[in-house]
Amino acid sequence: MSDPFADIRPYRDDEVAEVLSRLLADREFLSVLARMRLSGLAGFSAPLARLLVKFGLRRELRGVDDIRSLQQVIKVYMDRMIEGSCAGFSVSGLDQLDPARPYLFISNHRDIAMDPAFTNYALNGSGHRTVRIAIGDNLLTKPWVSDLMRLNKSFIVRRSVSGPRELLAASRHLANYIRHSLQSEQESVWIAQREGRAKDGLDRTEPAVIKMLSMSRDKNSEEFGEHIAGLGIVPVSISYELDPNDGRKANELHALATSGRYEKGEQEDVASIGLGISGEKGQVHITFGTPLGAEFSNADEVAEEIDRQVIANYCLHPTNLYAYDHLYGEHAPRPDNLYLEPGECSREQFDARIDALPEAHRPYALAIYANAVMSKMDRLAD
Repeated sequence: MSDPFADIRPYRDDEVAEVLSRLLADREFLSVLARMRLSGLAGFSAPLARLLVKFGLRRELRGVDDIRSLQQVIKVYMDRMIEGSCAGFSVSGLDQLDPARPYLFISNHRDIAMDPAFTNYALNGSGHRTVRIAIGDNLLTKPWVSDLMRLNKSFIVRRSVSGPRELLAASRHLANYIRHSLQSEQESVWIAQREGRAKDGLDRTEPAVIKMLSMSRDKNSEEFGEHIAGLGIVPVSISYELDPNDGRKANELHALATSGRYEKGEQEDVASIGLGISGEKGQVHITFGTPLGAEFSNADEVAEEIDRQVIANYCLHPTNLYAYDHLYGEHAPRPDNLYLEPGECSREQFDARIDALPEAHRPYALAIYANAVMSKMDRLAD
């Protein structure tokens, strides 16, 4: 049987053993893990470090023969990461969703790897199936990276295609795959509300994302609103008390503001992923919204509703107000009935974090946190 989505879909259970064998034989993959786990030994004897890492992986992966059992191994690492880099993790809204049906989770996007990882962690902990995750091919810089992502239920978004005709074909292929996952295979999907992270802290849905999804609609037999309702779109808001990449984002925003351009380093995305995983995040909260119905007539209306829910459900932390006070003054207007998630970072600690950045970068770093407050203020003014 032909597999029309073989080029972008996640790996299947029957492919797990072969892919794991390929990873365990990949010298570069083992070297990367050796530098992470055995940095001292890797500098002294790289071959020995790779051998020890390979031995350890074989032991950890013993008995793993499908995606679910592999994700249980990943969960152990998630538990350790949350314990080591988060002051707490909380979830709301999932009790309103049906664990038996698939959803298209459209999330705000602050961190490359952790946004979908925390979504999966929340779903798994509440008895829901984990999601298939959209990931841009710009992040799949090495074959072993692609193998790792596709083992963890990631599917590929082709961003590197050139030419309008190729881009249109890739977008339609992606839209058809997402609908196939949801409606034929009954598998939930996670996508970001925009291409790239909201580095300035402004969570806004790109209507182009909704237009891409609508490419799977049969215009002869299905109304636009009916198609949207059939996808089961659920807006997701994820908030971090601290952004491990705030300094990196501020540097990029400053460069764009002062010179109009920013040259990304060759492995910068990989470094951002690593810092997002290991860096201090404070309290993390994720809120699942309400599924969208059939009352929409175009992509702009859908994007507007996703924005409304994402902003309304975004949980502010004290760090958001610290930054807001710095930029606008302690007596500036604030949202009514303001609720703050508990925080671990004091004002003095937050000030020290910002002061450690180059002075020219500080306003941009503060805005990353303060813009969440501004978004709520703007919604109240509408």
